[in-house]
Amino acid sequence: MATLVPLAESARGIVQRLQDAGFIAYYAGGCVRDKLMGVEPHDYDVATGAHPDQVQNLFRRTVAVGAHFGVIVVLEGGHEFQVATFRNDGQYLDGRHPQSVSFATPEEDATRRDFTMNGLFFDPITDKLIDYVGGQEDLAKKLLRAIGNPYDRFREDRLRLLRAVRFATTLGFDLDGATWRAVCENARHIEEVSAERIREELVKIFTSRRRLRGFDLLDESGLLAAILPEIDALKGCEQPPQFHPEGDVFVHTRIMLGLLPARVSVPLVFSVLLHDIGKPKTFAVDEDGRIRFSGHDKLGAEMTEAIMSRLRFSRAEIDATVEMVGNHMVFKDVQQMRVARLKRFLARPHIDDELELHRVDCQSSHGMLDNYEYLNAKRAEFASEPLIPPPLVTGRDLIALGIAPGPRFGEILEAVQSRQLEGTLTTPAEALAWIQQEWRRAN
Repeated sequence: MATLVPLAESARGIVQRLQDAGFIAYYAGGCVRDKLMGVEPHDYDVATGAHPDQVQNLFRRTVAVGAHFGVIVVLEGGHEFQVATFRNDGQYLDGRHPQSVSFATPEEDATRRDFTMNGLFFDPITDKLIDYVGGQEDLAKKLLRAIGNPYDRFREDRLRLLRAVRFATTLGFDLDGATWRAVCENARHIEEVSAERIREELVKIFTSRRRLRGFDLLDESGLLAAILPEIDALKGCEQPPQFHPEGDVFVHTRIMLGLLPARVSVPLVFSVLLHDIGKPKTFAVDEDGRIRFSGHDKLGAEMTEAIMSRLRFSRAEIDATVEMVGNHMVFKDVQQMRVARLKRFLARPHIDDELELHRVDCQSSHGMLDNYEYLNAKRAEFASEPLIPPPLVTGRDLIALGIAPGPRFGEILEAVQSRQLEGTLTTPAEALAWIQQEWRRAN
């Protein structure tokens, strides 16, 4: 088994070997930006004057993942490093990939990149920063600026529209005026990007602790309407003021995002975004003049599944989010639940996230947290034993009693479990005796 060498040490060794062989070689892009910001890079990209075949000849373990674009993955010290030849890009016809590339100088390579902060090079051997695009100055100003003409940069790669919002969000940078105008004027073109790429950027934006700023930038740029028109449709959807004094559904959703903790799961943050998307289609006013959204939770769950499937989320993320959206109105009934139902409710796998969704839903509207506090008190009360203990009886026990397998099997087992959870049946013997008595009565 190969020994794992520290990431930075392995990266420096790659640059050293390339330079020893007579090639220019630098760190490039995000790792340089991160180091200048005092953040330890989680990966290192290397840019070099060596051509792909020359890189492969220098290193024993390589993978030609993008040799057509001058990119070779080098496996060193238990890590993977992208080693890319300095290049110029040809014409972009699909809004994502150049039709051709030609090998170039470091300066030409820098000027084809997206943003100035990502166009920096660093030589770890001489400890020298190489800046052809003004990236160091923009970093100091916390300014996100496209290299050259921003319209050209976004025409070359439409994903950069979302990357601009993501970097401004996660790093807390301001957007250069010309860059921002180009984002807004090209927002409709985001539909040219694959769903998987869009999802990846949205997840990074909404799991950032600055997610509220990301939400605002997506909205103001027009990207939100292009990607998630169902959320844009929440604007102007009024709510009953006695329960929602904060305003319409869009305002309510935005406030909820701002109330979430810094660290969130993907299902939690997307359940916040999507929990009320069924409201515009279920909006009604009853005979007393009160606004109603009957069934918005169930419709919202269906819409959530469609949206997240469209964006190619994982099945596990979709299922968790759909369950949270579909159940978010159940919390109003928890204080009336029997003990068995309450224990089952609290034993569900995503209850921590669902409680957090309920908390911010309440805090962003009427402010009443009685159900939230009740559930937390019940969790503490039930903490001394498993919420769902091992069953007192099984299907085999029912067969031994002469009950034939069929639909009643599940009904009987659930009835026994309910009484077990409520404490009225405590042993297998009691459970079997209850079944015999109740079964004979039913038959």
